[in-house]
Amino acid sequence: MTRILIIGTGFGGVAVANSLVKAGFTDITMLEKADRVGGVWRDNLYPGCACDIPAPLYSYSYAQNPLWSRRFPPQREILTYLEDCVAAFGLSGKIRFGTEVASAQWAGTHWRVTTTTGETLEADVLIPAVGQLSRPIVPQLPGTFDGPAMHTADWDPAVPIEGRRVAVVGTGASAIQLVPAIAGVAAHVTVFQRAAPWTLPKPDRRYGRIRKGLYRSIPALMAPARAGTWLMTIVTGLAVTGNRAAGALLRTVSTVQRRLQVRDPELRRKVTPDEPMGCKRVLFTNAWLPTLARPDVELVTEKITAVTPGGVRTADGTEHPIDVLVWGTGFAATEFLVPIKVTGRDGESLEEAWEHGAHAYLGLAVPGFPNMFLVYGPNTNTGNTSVVYFHESQAEWITQAVRHLDQHQDPLEVRPEVAAAYDQELQSRLAGSVWTSCRSWYRTAAGRVVTNWPGMAAEYRRRTARLNPADFLPTHPHQPKQP
Repeated sequence: MTRILIIGTGFGGVAVANSLVKAGFTDITMLEKADRVGGVWRDNLYPGCACDIPAPLYSYSYAQNPLWSRRFPPQREILTYLEDCVAAFGLSGKIRFGTEVASAQWAGTHWRVTTTTGETLEADVLIPAVGQLSRPIVPQLPGTFDGPAMHTADWDPAVPIEGRRVAVVGTGASAIQLVPAIAGVAAHVTVFQRAAPWTLPKPDRRYGRIRKGLYRSIPALMAPARAGTWLMTIVTGLAVTGNRAAGALLRTVSTVQRRLQVRDPELRRKVTPDEPMGCKRVLFTNAWLPTLARPDVELVTEKITAVTPGGVRTADGTEHPIDVLVWGTGFAATEFLVPIKVTGRDGESLEEAWEHGAHAYLGLAVPGFPNMFLVYGPNTNTGNTSVVYFHESQAEWITQAVRHLDQHQDPLEVRPEVAAAYDQELQSRLAGSVWTSCRSWYRTAAGRVVTNWPGMAAEYRRRTARLNPADFLPTHPHQPKQP
């Protein structure tokens, strides 16, 4: 019986576990360091946290939810949806909570996994599903702030915001949700911006009782909504992958949004991006720009040089007095699997193998690391559609790989030349992409794009649809297992 260990219980880990269970595999253990499932949707509790991909697409294709309250649901609803899926898929009994992985080592025929408490587990197949957005980044600045400070991904609900002066550092996806949610509650909000983000109107709407009742009674009615969302992501996908007409359309929409929502010329200048659209994540929002125009909100574009006991100092010498400091500064997305130490077949660590940037065949398999299959691995992030669609593709491919292992009883390791050719193709395509035109979490310090998929989502689905045994090193001539 093939023993399978999955690290993580976010959307990716749950998708793979469900696929494996449906394929008949039973010896599955899911390791979760926290006390409940959910990944980023468990951890991000900041006010205003919500999905920025419409729910009909940001959900499993085989588990559509008729009860969403709106097109872009809040964090709590998404977490509840994922918890309900875990129960419906029969995965609850397969999860070990409070179990954090410290290391994993290939032991010749299997993986030996050690937890942070020193416990050792063994498995034939190791499936890390720890995500790309799980390790918050906090800038190292001179000085010390005496008040409460927290990252949006480590939000502390016990810290009072009402009537206090709050600094939010960053203008990325979390900040543009947080600031409108706390403006008017806090006494004053100071937003520190390094680069103005590109924004587009958020086509949000509430789902009423009639719609939800129809969806519950006739689930097939949810298909058109999902298809319509998919068509919308094709337009945004074409824009970020180089289609001039689609790009021009979105830039025009974004420019019109700024002109309509920001009347003050100086503020409009500050919020006008000076980087190509798409080189960083394009953000969907209706509230961000109007919030910045409020009298109790200030947008600061001077560089932060230090924190002080009572505030934040910028390059112009101004000290901005604050009571609460919030870091909306993103994640270490390019450092896959850190801090887990993974050691492969020849004693080489994954950190050494990825010295010049993470890479994996189809984002799933790494030469020298047999029977290890990544979920949401290198170059499988999407800048325009639902990552859950990618998770489903990866889950089906991994299930085929595990089935092959179960039948042939030999390690499955991708050929180095196959992985190298694939990586060369991807990096060649990415070299001419918009993602190389600015500094972002998509790239390493050396400039290599290691997070994003260079094409459309449908291409990835096609390329992962069927496992090709020829892509892997030869195995011993064992007879396939009899059913």
